[in-house]
Amino acid sequence: MDHDEAREAKAHAAAMARMLAGRAVRASTTVTSGSLLSVGLAPRADGGYAIALRYRLGLPGVRSIARKVAAELGPGVDVRRTGRIRPLASAPRIRLGGPVPGPRPPVVTAQALGETGRARPLRPGVSIAHRDVTAGTLGAFVQVGGVLHALSNHHVLAGVPGASAGDLILQPGPADGGRVPADRVGTLAAFVPLAAGETALVDAALALLDDDEVDATYPVGSVTTTARALGGENVGKIGRTTSVTAGRVTAIELDDVVVGYGDDLGNLRFDDQIEIEGTGRTPFSRGGDSGSLVYREDGVALGLLFAGSETGGDNGRGLTYVNPIDAVLGALDATLLA
Repeated sequence: MDHDEAREAKAHAAAMARMLAGRAVRASTTVTSGSLLSVGLAPRADGGYAIALRYRLGLPGVRSIARKVAAELGPGVDVRRTGRIRPLASAPRIRLGGPVPGPRPPVVTAQALGETGRARPLRPGVSIAHRDVTAGTLGAFVQVGGVLHALSNHHVLAGVPGASAGDLILQPGPADGGRVPADRVGTLAAFVPLAAGETALVDAALALLDDDEVDATYPVGSVTTTARALGGENVGKIGRTTSVTAGRVTAIELDDVVVGYGDDLGNLRFDDQIEIEGTGRTPFSRGGDSGSLVYREDGVALGLLFAGSETGGDNGRGLTYVNPIDAVLGALDATLLA
């Protein structure tokens, strides 16, 4: 199928999945509305598209829905089980309200492999977070009205109930030893709200930086332009936990990607997302990589990493979910630093 044909088939698949899921919810105590399929487009080797079907839980009723939708659409449907999908900030290691005590972590140079230390000047891929969050990744440097900011996720730079503009941002994040005031690098400037019960497109926020001296280079050099993912691209990222990794875009325009945000927000639904699997034997991302910028091999930005699954992918190490970068920048009225 070409792109337009695939989009029509996707709409049909989504409608069928909703109908079958509604029946399953009414008929069973084990299938819930949170078990709906994610439906998107999967790239094919011939340049066309198949339908991507993703189901999150291994319950028999959900697998049955996936099989019925796939059978209705015919051969070539890309069906995968993901398991639960969660935001990829680091695992909780601190009490809400303050960083862990202890000595300041060592300064990390641009040539070092570790991404959890104190990095000056700031650079993409290092640990960063709101003072009351654990740790995520500084994804990119952007400009808003000509003023320099750092880009990451909402759940990294805001992430706690009551967060507001002016809250302190630390590098490294508190989970990696960041302290107030020694490791302050800026303040929370803006974020795209996330609300329970509402469909989201991006998980994104900005920090206004105290210092304009930054190192904006990536493993592929400068990343100053953006593009929409078409599927099948070879991509990379540099993140706080897994550092430099390589992957491939396995699905685009995925709707109903349900991400578990815990007690404060519950399960949030995201539309129009990008899916990536790691290549080789390693995962593309792990907890703490949230906020990483995802770029093509030629240094063009495609998205902002925010969540990952327990299972899936050719290497079985899980799938990564990414907000389209143009949607992120548009929501924040920002541009990549040129």
